[in-house]
Amino acid sequence: MNTKPSANHPGYTENVFDGKQEQMLKVAAYIAEKGFLPKELVQNEVQWFYTNLGIDDMYFMLEPVDTIANHIMALYGAKIFAFTKNQSVLDINLERETDSSAVYIHTSRPGVSTTTGPQVERRIDAKYLDSANASTGAFRLETYRSLGTVSSSMATQLRCYFVEKCNFVKPDPTPEEATDIRLVADKAFLEKATEHTLEVYENIMRQVLQRTGPVIELFEVEGSREKRIVIGYRQQSTRHFFSAMSDLYHYYDLFSTRKYVEQFANGVTIMSLYLNPIPNSKAPPIESSIFQIMKEASLIFCLPTTPLQTFFQTGKLSVQEAIYGYVAWIFSQHFLNRLGGEYATLTNLLDGANSAHVEVLTKIKKRLRSDTFTREYILEIIKLYPDLVKALYINFAMTHYVGQKESSIRPSLSYQRIRTDHVLTDAQLLALIKKTVSNAHEQMVFESFLTFNQHVLKTNFYQPTKVALSFRLDPSFLPAIEYPLKPYGLFLVVGAEFRGFHVRFADVARGGIRMVRSRNAEAYSINLRSLFDENYQLASVQTNKNKNLPESGSKGTILLDLAAQDKPRVAFEKYVDAMLDLLIAGQSPGIKEKIVDLYGKPEILFFGPDEGTADFMDWASQHARQRGASFWKAFTTGKSQSLGGIPHDIYGMTTRSVHQYVLGILKKLNIKEEDCTKMQTGGPDGDLGSNEILISKDKTVGIVDGSGVLYDPVGIDRAELTRLAKARKMISHFDVKKLSSQGFRVLVDDNDVTLPDSTVVPNGLQFRNEFHLKEDYTATLFVPCGGRPEAVDINNVHRLLTASGEPRFKYIVEGANLFFTQEARLRLEKAGAVIIKDASANKGGVTSSSLEVLAALSFNDVEFEQHMCVKDGKTPAFYAKYVEEVQDIIERNAADEFELIWAESQRTGAPKAIIADNLSVAIVKLSGELETTALWENKVLRETVLQEALPKLLQKQLGLDTILSRVPESYTRAIFGAYLASRFVYRYGTSPSQFAFFEFLSPYMQKSHATRPQ
Repeated sequence: MNTKPSANHPGYTENVFDGKQEQMLKVAAYIAEKGFLPKELVQNEVQWFYTNLGIDDMYFMLEPVDTIANHIMALYGAKIFAFTKNQSVLDINLERETDSSAVYIHTSRPGVSTTTGPQVERRIDAKYLDSANASTGAFRLETYRSLGTVSSSMATQLRCYFVEKCNFVKPDPTPEEATDIRLVADKAFLEKATEHTLEVYENIMRQVLQRTGPVIELFEVEGSREKRIVIGYRQQSTRHFFSAMSDLYHYYDLFSTRKYVEQFANGVTIMSLYLNPIPNSKAPPIESSIFQIMKEASLIFCLPTTPLQTFFQTGKLSVQEAIYGYVAWIFSQHFLNRLGGEYATLTNLLDGANSAHVEVLTKIKKRLRSDTFTREYILEIIKLYPDLVKALYINFAMTHYVGQKESSIRPSLSYQRIRTDHVLTDAQLLALIKKTVSNAHEQMVFESFLTFNQHVLKTNFYQPTKVALSFRLDPSFLPAIEYPLKPYGLFLVVGAEFRGFHVRFADVARGGIRMVRSRNAEAYSINLRSLFDENYQLASVQTNKNKNLPESGSKGTILLDLAAQDKPRVAFEKYVDAMLDLLIAGQSPGIKEKIVDLYGKPEILFFGPDEGTADFMDWASQHARQRGASFWKAFTTGKSQSLGGIPHDIYGMTTRSVHQYVLGILKKLNIKEEDCTKMQTGGPDGDLGSNEILISKDKTVGIVDGSGVLYDPVGIDRAELTRLAKARKMISHFDVKKLSSQGFRVLVDDNDVTLPDSTVVPNGLQFRNEFHLKEDYTATLFVPCGGRPEAVDINNVHRLLTASGEPRFKYIVEGANLFFTQEARLRLEKAGAVIIKDASANKGGVTSSSLEVLAALSFNDVEFEQHMCVKDGKTPAFYAKYVEEVQDIIERNAADEFELIWAESQRTGAPKAIIADNLSVAIVKLSGELETTALWENKVLRETVLQEALPKLLQKQLGLDTILSRVPESYTRAIFGAYLASRFVYRYGTSPSQFAFFEFLSPYMQKSHATRPQ
């Protein structure tokens, strides 16, 4: 955001229509011919319309004679109607729309927001501006307030909007041409814009191309109180922004004389507003109001509309207060403590070690949450008490607005429009809440607002170039009864198209970012209610998966709003940029401002691909680099090979671990893989599903993916499956002619399908969702490679058993995260199934990502480019060998863990799912302890362990000393602890003798003594 003085530049050349006089005569003749106006008044009405009213000449340039004549007659009729009703103002609303242009004219009083004005602007936003795209059609806008009034006796003015389809000089510019405004602009704009405007716009345009958020600049108009605000931003990066900006400046008692919205073929939009104070207004000086508008424009950009918008439009809440209230509403939906004392009592009465009890309690918890406090009910409560929102906002602002730290003046005098409200302490706020509300439910809602305030450690709320709001929260507010494993860090991100979370269980943690889509309103409601719990559970599982890795578990989730299901990339980019605001605040000069940081320590997050985001990792890595993040090379895993990534799908990293467990089971039971039938969820289009098809030798009888169900009891044609897997296509592309007479394919959009056995499938979607539960379809192996969490739970696990209680699938390797609940696993094991849970099986990908991060941290930029980046199809020798070493490590770790689980199960008779959990807990606990023991301080011992733990190829290339000098100590400590802990537990089990660790460590101590300098 910048403020720049300028000469008295109008910005655009005045529209002059040379044929105006001739047109005026034709209009008068047309009106006279119609006979609706007395002939003696025709000339006077036409003359007033053309000259005294002060409509911009663009109107007369665009409109035909008959349209102008009709508008004059409509205006005359409105004046007659107003006279008969003794009204001093008119209500006029004229419009014309075509495929390539539109004109709107309506009554407008300076600073007064009538119903017509906002409706027109919201219509222009929705129909022309929000969808602006150079390739599909973009529209530019000019809007002017008439200088005169409709008559000598009425003070009514008109506002005119002119929308035109863009005609770009170069519709598809090259990257080199994209920064030249004369090549990417609309031809009509180039004819009208002054040299000063071209210079201003080109400078703003180039800044927009270098960042994700808006660019906001102010220009003075000398000799006038008028101010010109120019805002540049990327097309389709916000919605309803034009109309929302009108609401914003009206709130500060300003009005516009003219406004422009220009589109450019390089994907940039620039809006220009000419603002003036309302005559005779008691508002603060325009300079103060303009400063507020420039600050708050970024909030409007992030969230142009919220359910609290009417409170802002009517002046009951400021922009900051309304948007704060919206964010706190979202926080309340997810974290309001709704369970009460009865739930805690029930939890204490039931056996916590009984997984069935745990699962029942979990379902009760979900029901209590959704039934007690719906998001609609919470919103109704919030709307009852806008003054409480205002008071709670002041409490939030006093902590996080940087300006209040620099002065003893309250923030309301510098940024917040809060006037004379008293700043309350937490205790006073709590007392005010109790005194104001009328029942316990209302009190709980506003107490959750206070909880939010108390646990925000840092936020980008006050940064002027943000694209979404992000909050780093202290997770200590999470009730242990619901979340027994306390997260280390918690982030909340809110954007116009989404809401998202990020949970991490240690300072050094890594996990994927999952995009959650919703097929319909019901699915969205379900996804919204379960969003944080799913995020928490996925991160928790990731922690168990990562037990022998330096990083603990983390996970991010992004829930697309129902109206934004087609904007996953927009949501992802905003999510990442908002997170980076908090990670590198103040490190990028001139772009981001300082924030209040109550966390107070450097913080790095490592992101990876997950459902719906695999194609976005390249962008995130390069964006972190552009933002100046020192950790950009390691910021994301799963990047393209050209950026140093090791793609899981290309090298089958996740499948290498999953399939090791399949092979392990079959080897123990002396079964040939070729003799096994297999059912698989997750199809040939996915990473895990496609590689499971390519790497396996079984007889696959059933596959379920996003498009539907494919089944053939004699075995699905392997060559056709391989074709789809290599092409990464869903089973909807399967050649059904290659099915046997008993085989079938049912897609999700199919209805009333008759199967070969004469069974009728009424609904393809429901059939797909429940196919793994249908008793008629069995196999030796079941390998879930995809599917929603808790697809098999305590309520439906019986459907995986035959009438005699036998498991329909004898051997199950859970490739998909959280596909089974713990109780479902235990029920299946009790029935005789061999089941390997997700935290053990699905860890090849995370191991690959961990070693990808390690290489990124170890190499400097030049070395990374040379040894880890595949360019022009040429794979560096180091990269090829490193991938092989990564694959070996994955398979070795999977084999070691399988052997321990199998041996412990044979020795103790305990369920393998319980053993896997105990294994994870043992390694994670010991790893954390080893990181902080005196063993780390023993330099020779430390280096001895790290020489064994770090990839040999990386050490050979760089040397141990170089690696240790470049990789953060917190990371190498984690490597040290995780390696020793996992090796110890894999060797001695989860219940070792008290002397076992001494015996385990002795060889390392001997090595360290042998290499210690004398």
